[in-house]
Amino acid sequence: MAGEPATEATLNPEATQAFQEGLRGPVLRPGDPGYDDARALWNGLIDRRPALIVQCSGAADVVDAVNFAREQNLLVSIKGGGHNVAGNAVNDGGLVIDLSQMRGVHVDPSTQTVRAQGGATWGETDREAQLFGLAVPGGVVSTTGIAGLTLHGGVGHLRRKLGLSIDSLRSVDIVTADGQLRKASATENEDLFWAVRGAGSNFGVVTSFEFQAHPVGPMVMVGAVFYPQEEARAIVPAWRDYVVSAPEELSSIALFWNVPPHEPFPPELHGKPVVVVAGAYSGSVEDGEPVVQPLRELAEPLIDLSGPWPWLGLQSGFDALYPKGAFYYWKSRAFGELPDEAIDEIADWAERRPTPLTDIVIWHHGGAMSEVDEDATAYAGRDVPFLVTGEASWDDRSLNDEAIAWGRDFWAAMGRHSTGGVYLNFPGLGEEKEALVRAGYGANYDRLAELKAKYDPENLFRMNMNIAPAG
Repeated sequence: MAGEPATEATLNPEATQAFQEGLRGPVLRPGDPGYDDARALWNGLIDRRPALIVQCSGAADVVDAVNFAREQNLLVSIKGGGHNVAGNAVNDGGLVIDLSQMRGVHVDPSTQTVRAQGGATWGETDREAQLFGLAVPGGVVSTTGIAGLTLHGGVGHLRRKLGLSIDSLRSVDIVTADGQLRKASATENEDLFWAVRGAGSNFGVVTSFEFQAHPVGPMVMVGAVFYPQEEARAIVPAWRDYVVSAPEELSSIALFWNVPPHEPFPPELHGKPVVVVAGAYSGSVEDGEPVVQPLRELAEPLIDLSGPWPWLGLQSGFDALYPKGAFYYWKSRAFGELPDEAIDEIADWAERRPTPLTDIVIWHHGGAMSEVDEDATAYAGRDVPFLVTGEASWDDRSLNDEAIAWGRDFWAAMGRHSTGGVYLNFPGLGEEKEALVRAGYGANYDRLAELKAKYDPENLFRMNMNIAPAG
C-alpha cells in the first residue's frame, strides 16, 4: 500500500515543471485564475483545495497525470461532471485529473452507437443522440456527468425497458494505475470490463465510453401528477399496486416533495407538501397514453403536467431543482418489497423533512435491469423491485447539521425494511466506508477486491467508494 501521500508543500519542483511542460491541457494551482471554479463541485458541502488540477486535453494527458501522481505519491481524484454527492472528485493537497475539457460526443447512426469522452454530460450526449432519434439510458438530471453515473450503474427513465447505463455500455478506454491506456469490452480485458460496469471509479480513469443507443423520442408520454401529501397513505399503495403489474416500458417513481415556488406552478400552491407520481413510457406516445392514465387517477390531482413531452425536455426537466452549489446529502436503501407499514413510515418521515428542497423518492425497478444475472456485471442488487432514497437538499449553510442528521436518521430507520443493498451513486458522504461499499457490491465484492489487486495493487485510485485490494 502507498504511504502517506505527498502534498502541495512536498511537490518536487523539477518533476512538476517537467510534467506541466509535457501536457497539452492547463494545470491550475491555488491562486490561479479558474482554480476556484475548477475545484467547485455540484455539492456545495464540499470545499477542498487540491495542489494541482490537471485539465486534460485527451488520453495522453491522462496517462501523464496518472504516471506523475503514482511516481510522486500524490492523492488522486478523478473529476468528470463533479456531480457525485460524496465529493470524491476533489481532494485536499493532491492532484485532480479533470476531464471537463474532454466532452466530445460522436453518434454513428448506422450502428446506433455513441462514443462520448469522459467529461461529457448526459445533456450533451442526449442532444447529439436525439439528432438521430436515439438515446442512451442515462440519469434524470442532464447536468450529471456520464462517467460517474455510468461507472456505478446508472438509473434513469429507461431503466425498466432498456436497463441501466452499464447495460448499454459496449466498451471503455481506461487509463489504469500503471499508466497504460487499455480498451475493455466483452472481448478485450473482459475482467476489467466486468469490474468497470458498477465499480469503475476504482479501476482507472475512463477517457471514452462507447454505448449502444436505442430509438427513443423525440416525444415520450410522461405522467407527472401532484397529489396532496396528506393523502399519501392511500395514494402510494395504489401506485405500488399498479406499477408492479405495469409493462416494462413504464419506469415510475413516487416523490414526496414541495411544490416549487415559481412558474409553471400556481402561486396558491407554492410550497405545498405533495406526493408526485411520475412515470415515463419508452415507446410511442399513443401506446403510452393508456399506460400512464392510471397514474393520473389515484386521487384528485392538485396539478397534472402529464402528456407528451420532448425526450430532451424530460431529461433536463429537473435540472433547475438541483442547482450547483446548493447542499446535498443523499442516501439509498434497496427494498425487496414495499409493504403498507413501510409506506406509512416513509410518509411520517416526509412530514418531517427539514427543508422544502428535501425529498424522498421511491423508485420502481425491475424489468430489463433485473433480467441481467447478478454476477454478469459488478453492479449488485438488480433483482430488488424498489429503491428508496432520502435526498436532503438545502440552500442555507446554517441548516447543515439539521439536514444531514435527518438524512442519516431516515437512512437508519429504513434499514429494517431493506435487503441491505444500496445504490452507490447516492452514498451520503460515504462515511460508512467499507461497510457501505460491501453493501453496494454484495456477493461481487470479493471478486472486485481480487481484480483491484491485479489492476491497482497500491490503491492509487482510492478517492471513491473504495474497494481495498485483496491481500
